[in-house]
Amino acid sequence: MEIKDRIIVITGAAGGIGRGMADRFAAEGARVVCADLDGTGAQQVAEQIGGIARACNVGSEADIKALIDFTEENVGPVDMFCSNAGILTAGGMEVPDAEWLRIWEINVMSHVWAARHVVPKMIARGGGYLVNTASAAGLLNQVGAAPYGVTKHAAVGLAEWLALTYGDQGIKVSVLCPQAVRSAMTAGHEESVAAIDGMLEPAAVAEACVEAIREERFLILPHAKVLDYIRMKTADYDRWIGGMRKLNRQFGGEL
Repeated sequence: MEIKDRIIVITGAAGGIGRGMADRFAAEGARVVCADLDGTGAQQVAEQIGGIARACNVGSEADIKALIDFTEENVGPVDMFCSNAGILTAGGMEVPDAEWLRIWEINVMSHVWAARHVVPKMIARGGGYLVNTASAAGLLNQVGAAPYGVTKHAAVGLAEWLALTYGDQGIKVSVLCPQAVRSAMTAGHEESVAAIDGMLEPAAVAEACVEAIREERFLILPHAKVLDYIRMKTADYDRWIGGMRKLNRQFGGEL
């Protein structure tokens, strides 16, 4: 898909990857709806790129539906929905249930709710594009953060299901799986295990997205090394787990 002249909705657009996408897609000639829990931040980004802002809590299905309805009624038919917003919760089995449920709603159910309300509209028009932000943690895992690793695996699984279920009806799906990207989420973790292959700037991730969308590729891997890790994992799962245990010892179970 070419991005020029497309109407694109991006959640989590006030900063990080979402802002990088908004900047890059606008430069390509798209009309961008910038959505974020931080409505003021979304407005600032929208003003800079000539887009439209909307406050949205992706942990609420009603908010996501309202975002889609607002765009369809006031901007035009959604050509691409970038379900990008997410959070990081560190820790393991000791993390309280309430935090597990919160990250599940934001990192997984937000993608479900977006697809539930935008895919039927896209199918009725002959097709559309979903870009769901997961993480390399969704393909590999995350030392020191069970809730994050688990929910990102679920996000990848959902993206796969959407692609295989709706591909014949014109729905294209890409899932974004970077390692560390410079953002508020990664601040203070510059030497973390997630940054072992370097921390990318949001602009570099957005460029990888543009290239993948043009080619309609499912996996978007801004850190090329992730593909090698996936191959190692599938070639010998036990050896891969052994390597991950070494990382866990090296980083002390921390991010």
